[in-house]
Amino acid sequence: MRDYRQLTQEEIGVLEQNACWAEDWTRVEVAENFRPYNFHRVIFYGDIRLGSFEKSVEVSKGFMKHSGINDATLRNVSVGNDCLIEKVGNFINNYTIGDDCYISNISTIETTEGATYGAGSTISVLNEMGDGNVTLFRELNSQLAAFMVKHHDDKELTRRLHQLIDDEVRVSTPERGIIGNRVKIVNTKEITNTVVKGDCEINGAARLSECTILSSEDASVYIGTGVICENSIICDGCSINNSVKMQDCFVGEACQITNGFTAEASLFFANSYMANGEACAAFCGPFSASHHKSSLLIGGQFSFYNAGSNTNFSNHAYKMGPMHYGTLERGTKTASGSYVLMPATIGAFSVCFGKLMHHPDTRCLPFSYLIAYGETMYLVPGRNITTVGLYRDIKKWPKRDKRSKQSKKSIINFDWLSPFTVGEIMQGIDILKTLRKASGEDVTTYNYHEYVINATSLNKGLKYYDIALRIYMGAVLKRATKEGFFGYPTSEVGKGPWTDLSGLLLPESEEQRLVSDVKEGNIETISQVLDRFDDINRHYRDYRWAWSYQLILDYYHLKELDEKACERIREDYVRARRAWIAEIRKDAEKEFAMGDVEREVYEDFLSKLDHEVDYEN
Repeated sequence: MRDYRQLTQEEIGVLEQNACWAEDWTRVEVAENFRPYNFHRVIFYGDIRLGSFEKSVEVSKGFMKHSGINDATLRNVSVGNDCLIEKVGNFINNYTIGDDCYISNISTIETTEGATYGAGSTISVLNEMGDGNVTLFRELNSQLAAFMVKHHDDKELTRRLHQLIDDEVRVSTPERGIIGNRVKIVNTKEITNTVVKGDCEINGAARLSECTILSSEDASVYIGTGVICENSIICDGCSINNSVKMQDCFVGEACQITNGFTAEASLFFANSYMANGEACAAFCGPFSASHHKSSLLIGGQFSFYNAGSNTNFSNHAYKMGPMHYGTLERGTKTASGSYVLMPATIGAFSVCFGKLMHHPDTRCLPFSYLIAYGETMYLVPGRNITTVGLYRDIKKWPKRDKRSKQSKKSIINFDWLSPFTVGEIMQGIDILKTLRKASGEDVTTYNYHEYVINATSLNKGLKYYDIALRIYMGAVLKRATKEGFFGYPTSEVGKGPWTDLSGLLLPESEEQRLVSDVKEGNIETISQVLDRFDDINRHYRDYRWAWSYQLILDYYHLKELDEKACERIREDYVRARRAWIAEIRKDAEKEFAMGDVEREVYEDFLSKLDHEVDYEN
């Protein structure tokens, strides 16, 4: 807390000599070591507090100017130490400005009555015409947003969550706008009712209104040329640039939104990249991407997703090179239910998709391709388990997490095989076996809803699913042994079905327990809800072992795990991994033979496959 004093008559004289004027000099308070010499043509209204201005400020690389205030009108403003404020065309009104800031060539920075700073409003995602289902506030993450959307029809839960969030917003909303330490705001027209946290740079923006920008020293935010952002929250490490227009949105950590992208009532979480296109009522979970002008993300829930161009949902037939992206995440929802005309290559979290709204159980055939020939839709189950694309996705996603350690609000579990995905694999196996039993083994095709599955595809699908099962069981057994909780599970939690809350893999029982605790009043703050997600994630390995232990016993027809059984599981694991790598090698060879891949890239990829034996033990 700084100590302030009133100006001396000598200081007032210096200020007036420099063409400064105050409505009432007695309402201008200054730091104890304040010196008035670096103030020129400044007009003061209302209550003013000024720090000390001793240092120089770097306005461009290698270009230093002395701190101070020149050519500005201030009303009810507090300015910290060593700031440089100059060329304010209109005024700065009702704001608290931190230390070491550079504000130049701006029009207006103002807080008006009733400012919300983008917090507390409820938007509707997935259904642009529906009732609001996600309330924006600064601590929102992908888990809480997915939780609110998923359970929106539970009115008591929704009411209680809104109450908890409103309580948080009420106690965290500042009385007036704040600009943190080391903030740079230049060549910007209007900033109204906006909180700008420290180390943010705003350069050339058109308008920021009712926003919160959660920048930090190790994860700064950049807001660039032509950006218009209204009633939105932008988190640490983001870049919003090149004429982006955004309204009623939440932008999570380390997202990039650029090149004229427009968004309304949408959510973007960790590491998402959006350029050129549009989003409306979209739930873009971690690692969502859209690059093309013709792409409209509307009424869908995505993660690990590349929107591609217009209708094809995918632009990566070329899979071995550096620009391969996953297409749809585990359990992705699409509101339109439109057909997909390209292979549904879904990266590390593949799931067959088509008219999901019409036939929800098609998602029980995971890691599949869906291909159209004329009016016929062919389903190729499990094919993506053994592709170059999946292999690359498994390796790349953790490396592409650009968030700082201090700004990881959203939880992301990168396991490509987990109780959730393996649970769907098991359902897929049951479906394929049921189809084969019902129609016999001598037919050439099988019908699954309106899709056609070739007999060879069905048999290969069962083979690929079994490879994935054995890889999963062996890997989990190996980890459990190393991590010290090998043996009969100590908890019942995790033994039932699993689900995915936009990056958090968890037992459905834990989700339902959270629902009950919120409704019954056992949870008193929204931070406790967020803490529960963290706690579930911390216990992921324990819950996974509880689920996997029973899977292993059932698969191998065991009553308990002994050394002999463990050795057999390990041998199966090694054989399955080698079969998996062999299939991926075939896919790479096929792709290279098509002539789309340079030999150097191809040989580098094969070298990585050769080193997979290093991970067997």
